[in-house]
Amino acid sequence: MSEPSFSKRILALLCALALFATATTPIHASMLGTGSLIEAERSALDRERLLAQLEREEVREQLQTLGVHPEAAAERIARMTDAEIRMLSERLEELPAGAGLLGVALFIVLLLVITDALGITDIFPFVHSQ
Repeated sequence: MSEPSFSKRILALLCALALFATATTPIHASMLGTGSLIEAERSALDRERLLAQLEREEVREQLQTLGVHPEAAAERIARMTDAEIRMLSERLEELPAGAGLLGVALFIVLLLVITDALGITDIFPFVHSQ
């Protein structure tokens, strides 16, 4: 029997090292708490509820009266953080049913103006960020 050549031995050694290198890459995992999962689900439900409110004809008309395109408001709601969604949702829950459409529209416009002033969004041309 013939002995394998030096280059074949080196190639086999390199292949073995490559296999060991890929097999020992660290894998990081962590536990998710029930509270964080519930909060994420609640935020998703609140976001869907706010977007559903924008589909109502009265809200769309009020937003257009105030100079806000409903599509721009929906886009802004989609980009809101979970904390902003929670704050807006809590504000909506405080309002009496059917009586707060103007308040909701004004709150959304106010929120959009504040985010424009901070330079986060650029919806209103009359608001200049500093």
